[in-house]
Amino acid sequence: MPAVPNLRSPYAKVGRLVYFGRMLDKIRLHAAGKLPPEYVANLGDQKTPTFFDARICRFLGVPFADISARTLQGGTDEEILAWAEARGIKRTDEECEIWSTFLVKRGWRDAGSAFLAQRITDFGLTGKPISTMFELIEFDEGRDPARDRPWEKI
Repeated sequence: MPAVPNLRSPYAKVGRLVYFGRMLDKIRLHAAGKLPPEYVANLGDQKTPTFFDARICRFLGVPFADISARTLQGGTDEEILAWAEARGIKRTDEECEIWSTFLVKRGWRDAGSAFLAQRITDFGLTGKPISTMFELIEFDEGRDPARDRPWEKI
């Protein structure tokens, strides 16, 4: 799939967390009617508990519906994250680092490996140097993580 305007890389951090900003982008794009249907299927925390929106909501201890409503009220990503952190589970810097590292490596030699392999085939990306879900997303949206090495910037 080509890049979606105003949808950032999952590697981009807001505060101490990767992916959070991408979820906020998806919320805003969906509300504006600009989120492609393939992305809408993965939006939220109720459909598939292993998808990243659901995982970050559980990590924060705040339901997706609440984060979505707060996002659509406006404010910066940092303000929305601070709001979520104040309402949810208090996390240490170490917990955030471990969680972000887990997400960045998801699909690499873990329980998500078979799903990743299937998605690589489904997306027509066979032969690309993809070993994680984040790399799959990057290649699928036209970015080259093998060249850009975004994991070194988090």
